[in-house]
Amino acid sequence: MFKVIGERINTSRKKVQEAVANRNAEYIIKDVHQQVEAGADYIDVNAGARIGHETEDMKWLIDTIQPNVSLPLCLDSPDPAVLEMAFQMVEKSPMINSISLEKERYDAMMPFLEGKKCEVIALCMDDKGMPSSADDILARAVSLVEKLGKIGFLPESIYIDPLVQPISTDSNKGVMVLDAARAIKNRYPSVHITGGLSNISYGLPQRRIINRTFVALMMDAGMDSAIIDPLDKKIMATLRTADMLLGQDQFFMNYLKGVRSGTIES
Repeated sequence: MFKVIGERINTSRKKVQEAVANRNAEYIIKDVHQQVEAGADYIDVNAGARIGHETEDMKWLIDTIQPNVSLPLCLDSPDPAVLEMAFQMVEKSPMINSISLEKERYDAMMPFLEGKKCEVIALCMDDKGMPSSADDILARAVSLVEKLGKIGFLPESIYIDPLVQPISTDSNKGVMVLDAARAIKNRYPSVHITGGLSNISYGLPQRRIINRTFVALMMDAGMDSAIIDPLDKKIMATLRTADMLLGQDQFFMNYLKGVRSGTIES
């Protein structure tokens, strides 16, 4: 089944930042409950936008969210010290977002990750910048899987982000990441593929239809997770329908549940 990482609790969002600054627990709890009801599998928690307040904001968010949700959290920060503090607070094994091959980030994150029981998002980014071909993405994915494997991460605990790029700058960027996803899954069937999707439509009109179509194509190529807004009913309907068509929804249970609840409609 496709896993949805709910992206909404992020202090880069104006209303979330205001709620965190004002310690408005009611707003945060309501948002989290809405994400859960909409079908999120993880709640991403990112407190990085208020410079100088990330540690205390992350602590407050976890204290606020954790008693009100049964889902695991996705701890989202580039700072291993913040992640270590957050990791010690969570009750369920979390997802860590994220590590990359960029030397500064890699050197900081690997000691933190070693020995941890969690899942990890691994970005196909290195110091040369964004990948330029499907082979480039695959090579970076291989390096990440092998390096994480050496510190104890099984393939099924690794979520590779192939880094979706805008097709408005190059019409082949969509095909590139689709080919890369297939190659990664062919080499590592147990590795997950995740990431943000909205970059694909940047600079083009009617972005949501592009995003919805692209996620269906990516699911066929092997993507089984995404960092999205689960309150976007149309993309959630696309995910559940594609899951069914790809044989991932046994007895159509999630599809039929969505139809009955009105979240999937023509």
